[in-house]
Amino acid sequence: MVNMGCRILPLLLAAFISLDLTAWAQKPPKAAAEIPALLVAAASDMAPLEAPLKEAFKDATLTFTFGASGMLARQIDAGAPFDVFLSANEALMQELVSKGKVESNDVQIFATGRLALWSKSGAIQNFDDFAKFQNLKIAIANPQHAPYGLAAQQSLKRFGIWDRYQPSIVLAENVRQAFQFAESGNVDVALTAWSLVHDKGGILVPAEAHAPIRQVGAEIRRSKQRKAARKLVEFLMSPEGRKLLTDHGLFVSAYRPSLNLKR
Repeated sequence: MVNMGCRILPLLLAAFISLDLTAWAQKPPKAAAEIPALLVAAASDMAPLEAPLKEAFKDATLTFTFGASGMLARQIDAGAPFDVFLSANEALMQELVSKGKVESNDVQIFATGRLALWSKSGAIQNFDDFAKFQNLKIAIANPQHAPYGLAAQQSLKRFGIWDRYQPSIVLAENVRQAFQFAESGNVDVALTAWSLVHDKGGILVPAEAHAPIRQVGAEIRRSKQRKAARKLVEFLMSPEGRKLLTDHGLFVSAYRPSLNLKR
């Protein structure tokens, strides 16, 4: 007589193996489940790069907060849980280094921004055109915390027209809001970022009119995703990253930090 237990045991083993393989096949790939998420504090001039960077950077998912670099630096200093800071001002990064929020060796200048003029009507092509308007309203970012606002102020002083038009200036929280003021028609012209208007009829302001607007990136020291954060900054320095920056109105070069970034 055939032992029934001997027949049943192989069947049970086969069923167990089948169930185990099915369960394994239904599990998501381990690598996909472990992709880190990065919170990125970025200067407002980088807003057009949000979608391209999310698509091109494969080592983490990216969530951006855009704003004036000075405002973002204060949030980081106060403990905001950002992983990466992409600033439009290297002096602000120096302050974070001196406070121990960023390691000096992690700081990289990955691009240079440029100031631009933009008017909805297209009637303003240079600073001389300001005189054509009797009651001109000009939008700039607040120079107190926005690098582009400081560059706008420097440019207006450089051309000798700051004192004349200062009463007509409307201050925005950041450079993107300055552009929005002009886009909505609430002001006649905005001094804004070239990256925001290079494909909308913007006019480049001469580079010598203001101090360089250097885009500085670094991982935040307290981040729990420092490896992925470092990879994002490195990506911006890579050929693919530099092409993205150039295509969206930033300028890349072989810059290195000019400040003595030591804690």
